Amino acid sequence: MTAIEQTEAARPRGTRLPRRARRNQLLGAAQEVFVAQGYHSAAMDDIAERAGVSKPVLYQHFPGKLELYLALLDQHCESLLLAVRTALASTTDNKLRVAATMDAYFAYVEDEGGAFRLVFESDLTNEPAVRERVDRVSLQCAEAISDVIAGDTGLSKDESMLLAVGLGGVSQVVARYWLSSRSTIPRDTAVQLLTSLAWRGIAGFPLHGLDQH
Repeated sequence: MTAIEQTEAARPRGTRLPRRARRNQLLGAAQEVFVAQGYHSAAMDDIAERAGVSKPVLYQHFPGKLELYLALLDQHCESLLLAVRTALASTTDNKLRVAATMDAYFAYVEDEGGAFRLVFESDLTNEPAVRERVDRVSLQCAEAISDVIAGDTGLSKDESMLLAVGLGGVSQVVARYWLSSRSTIPRDTAVQLLTSLAWRGIAGFPLHGLDQH
């Protein structure tokens, strides 16, 4: 059950929940409010009301709005990194691996909770703690992709990282465009198109010591 689903399940005011369940419920409510309103327009009152709790209960778990936002951001940065790493490990066929990685970004962006907006479209990137987290997950995703490129092609660390940043950046930017434009192109078709574009470039680097997949 996702945090938002737990919010829906525990909406009635006054319901007592175990601490972890309550925290997840509050995070789900906060996600709904932050995604809909942005950080600056959201208020702790709105989040408490959305969760069906009093403000003192909310403050028992999170001392302030920024701490709540950062906890949510940590959760969804971790989810993105896990999705990318899982995609990279899902196959040894490199073309399929490119497709799986791009689809991981599309799936992340398409998730109905809209958490990608906190990572890629935050209105709080001037806050150092937020900027550090967003930059870190972008770097970690690129490093995961870079490790595969370097291992398979024999390119230098710097060369592999440059390609990895490009692949990750293209994936998330195109996925966000695809969603925001309400494209009539199905997700799997969009991923195939983008994979074809990326593969024409990455396949130009021969596999290091192996037959080309």
